[in-house]
Amino acid sequence: MRIAFAWLRAVLRLPLASGARVVMFGSAAELRGSPLSGGYAGAKATVRLITGYAAGEASGTGITMTTVLPVITPGTTVGDTAIEGYARSSGRTPQQFRDALPAAPSPASVGAAVVGLAAIPDADLASAYLVDAGGLRPLGSA
Repeated sequence: MRIAFAWLRAVLRLPLASGARVVMFGSAAELRGSPLSGGYAGAKATVRLITGYAAGEASGTGITMTTVLPVITPGTTVGDTAIEGYARSSGRTPQQFRDALPAAPSPASVGAAVVGLAAIPDADLASAYLVDAGGLRPLGSA
């Protein structure tokens, strides 16, 4: 949260040039909770919340902001740590847990989805997107 706050504060103080797009990273954990790390889910929800506040402050500057919320992503430090913990707490192996993930993206597909945000016109940009194996989905349609 501190990094998100510092970056958003810097964006508003500089400010960035009109036409700039700010992308902050949250987590889908904020939507479903995180029984093993509730503080993580709460912190990620706060990232989305303060990004919304900053977007309001930037209104009229030509700077747009959005938050992406990736689901558990195997092959990343955070994703693999979550998989280990959730597998252990549910009595499954990490592989069994991975195999049960409904729409796990790869790190490369999350990266491609984020790069794809550049192609979305400002007027159509959602305030937040869920990112899973299917790509970006505006949060309202998640």
